Amino acid sequence: MNLNAADIESRIREWVPMAQDIDLKVEAVREGYARIRIPFQEKCIRPGGTISGPVMMTAGDTAMYAAMLASLGEVSMAVTSNFNINFLQRPEQKDLIAEGTILKLGKRIAFCEVGIRSEDSDELVAHATGSYSLPPKKDS
Repeated sequence: MNLNAADIESRIREWVPMAQDIDLKVEAVREGYARIRIPFQEKCIRPGGTISGPVMMTAGDTAMYAAMLASLGEVSMAVTSNFNINFLQRPEQKDLIAEGTILKLGKRIAFCEVGIRSEDSDELVAHATGSYSLPPKKDS
């Protein structure tokens, strides 16, 4: 079952209710790739006036999850098994855009990377890598 961006956004909002709280948007997907947006909200600012690290981490992990769904279909039980993020510079008080790519998709694990930017910028504010544990395929 191929899922488009709207399908994936709907599934994520259903399976991870916090996605509604942050108004998560899935903008584009194709096999092995997803671009998501977390609209800027005042509640996401930390002291110093920057977007908080947990919001950037959410963007990275969600971009990986959306890429999984775009590649594998409706696999709600694909779960993060490792996540690493490097905060490169202070993001602006704008929407966060995260683009996730699957580097290797195996039978039981997938490896991904994500670039996170502020809206209207080409500069990375964070770079994340991670892996997803994939559920066993059901016998046909």
